[in-house]
Amino acid sequence: MKNLDPRRARWIRIRMGLLCGLMALGLGGVVSGAYRIEVEDGDAWYDLAERQRQRRLHITPKRGTIYDRNGAPLAESVEVPSISVDAVEMLRGIEEKYIPMRIQQYAERIAEALSLPVEDVAEKLGRRRRFAWLKRRVSEQEVENIRALMDRKQRYPVRGLVIEGEGRRFYPNRELAGPLLGFVATDGEGKEGIELSLEHELRGNAAEVRGLRDRSGRLIFSEGIADEHALAGHNVHLTIDKGIQFTAERELDAAMKTYEALGGSIVVVDPENGEILAMASAPGFNPNDYSTSDPASRRNRCVIDRFEPGSTMKIFSIASALASKSVSPSATIYCEEGRMAIDNVVIHDTHIHKWLSLPQILAQSSNIGTAKIALGLGEQRLYEGFRRFGFGDLTGVPLPGESVGVLRPRGRPWVQVETAAASFGQGISVTTLQLAMATAAVANRGRLLEPILIKRITDSTGVTLSEPSPRVRRDAIPAHIARLMSEMLVAVTEGDGTGVEAAIPGFRVAGKTATAQKVDPATGRYTDTHYVASFVGFVPAERPRLAIAVVLDEPMGGTYAGGSVAAPVFRRVGEMALRYLGVTPRGSVPMKLSEVADPSEDIAANTYQVLSEARVDAPPASTAAAAPSAPLRSGELRVPDLTGLPQREAVKSAASLGLDPSVEGTGRLTRQEPPAGTVLPKGSPLKLIFEPPT
Repeated sequence: MKNLDPRRARWIRIRMGLLCGLMALGLGGVVSGAYRIEVEDGDAWYDLAERQRQRRLHITPKRGTIYDRNGAPLAESVEVPSISVDAVEMLRGIEEKYIPMRIQQYAERIAEALSLPVEDVAEKLGRRRRFAWLKRRVSEQEVENIRALMDRKQRYPVRGLVIEGEGRRFYPNRELAGPLLGFVATDGEGKEGIELSLEHELRGNAAEVRGLRDRSGRLIFSEGIADEHALAGHNVHLTIDKGIQFTAERELDAAMKTYEALGGSIVVVDPENGEILAMASAPGFNPNDYSTSDPASRRNRCVIDRFEPGSTMKIFSIASALASKSVSPSATIYCEEGRMAIDNVVIHDTHIHKWLSLPQILAQSSNIGTAKIALGLGEQRLYEGFRRFGFGDLTGVPLPGESVGVLRPRGRPWVQVETAAASFGQGISVTTLQLAMATAAVANRGRLLEPILIKRITDSTGVTLSEPSPRVRRDAIPAHIARLMSEMLVAVTEGDGTGVEAAIPGFRVAGKTATAQKVDPATGRYTDTHYVASFVGFVPAERPRLAIAVVLDEPMGGTYAGGSVAAPVFRRVGEMALRYLGVTPRGSVPMKLSEVADPSEDIAANTYQVLSEARVDAPPASTAAAAPSAPLRSGELRVPDLTGLPQREAVKSAASLGLDPSVEGTGRLTRQEPPAGTVLPKGSPLKLIFEPPT
């Protein structure tokens, strides 16, 4: 600077000062801006940066498994591949004017690989979003096709395709217990059955996981799941036994096909603790392929469908009368020879009788005898007796859509004819589960239990979270009355009872048949062509291990009686279940009514007197001794008494003796021509007349 002209040197200094000043101003602006960004507006810019570089992923936990009582899986979740697309990454680096053409090209290739419509794929790519499902739950071949498209070794690989693992509900036993279990929809939510009612327990807790993503948008986790067991759904262990459930469904399906019924249901209960061992509903469906099933087949008929029970209600009518002491266990009832008028209605019996004891009323299923007992009991006490057995109330089972049934119109009591009709199961409605639990109450010393369907709930590590215990809702009847009813109900399945088809060899079976007429919706009257056939009972009668209710809706083919349709189903299910549980036959001696009745009970004098006075019209029993049988000649035989036998056994017995039997009607043998005791030559015709039991 010393050698320069002073004016030039001054100008240089001025320019340097100006330049330094400008640089200082620029630096001040940068510092000021940095201060504003980092300090004043730091939070806002930080959030923006985090949104750009971080990605949040909602993790859906594995759904809990449903097991039977022995640990066999009934419903479990498995991971299956699904295909998603990041359209932003797929189209990154492509000029805007070429994007529509590339979208169409990519859509055609992807659609071919996944067997999808090209238009649908192009529409999803055209949205240009970071995430969209292309196809969920794909096959292994489709996964290989997508991997081939993504392979960078080829000339034009497709970017942005993602193969993700996704949980799918799998039912390894196919149709087994379908209406009971329900199903899980594509969105992962339980629909119907256990899957719906225990959705909160099975689904688990969804979590949000944060992670970094690269410039291509691919997720790089920076945070893992702290405890994946805490997120997983809980496992549910049912009281259902897979073996007994299979047998119940098999026998129900066979009966449905044989008798062309509209529907059916079976409930098997352990009467000692109220645990449900089987709950079968037909027709059923396969939860693995629920989308192709009829909505009606997904309905659990055991708890949703209500029906008029018919003669099975005679159990609870007579039990209530005995418990209230309005009738004596040793009483006999005049049954009006099969026809009795009440108000403007005539009540009929299928079989004509004069005098019947209480066991005979149950065995012969007399409507008139039961109606007289109910009228002696009274409308209010009969209604209260039904309520004590759980009718007209929810059972408390954890299943959606349970019906309470109908006992009587709200706001008014029964009139006399309604009381009589209700006593033998007309004008009221119940569910199969209600019938099973009420029958189990008789088997369990009169104690009505709350049904148990969930044996326990555990977390994913096996720790038990809850385990219901048996709970007595109320005492329906005294214990000695329950024991008395058990002995009376054995008469239904023995001798000439209506339920002999339910008898299990080696065991004493207590039960009751029913053949209930259905109401025609068009006329509001009972029809003679549509029935509900049912059988309820328990076995062994002395120490019950199983209480079973069988219901078939509208059996066809000329056979519709409960004793012919439902009772054999009871026998086959009960026989297998007893063998499965290891219950062996034991010798048992029937008890006399005097041995099980409460000797201290005081029968209401007025009711008992009315019943006793009615005996005046009864003809005295014959005291004449039977004449000795005459000796038979060669080639002759004496016709045996075959009444009460089912059709097959009666025909077989007659043919084995050398007679030529002819059949008329269906059901059990009520009359034979010539009558028993007649001496005939071998080869003579024998007419066998059958009638369906009530």
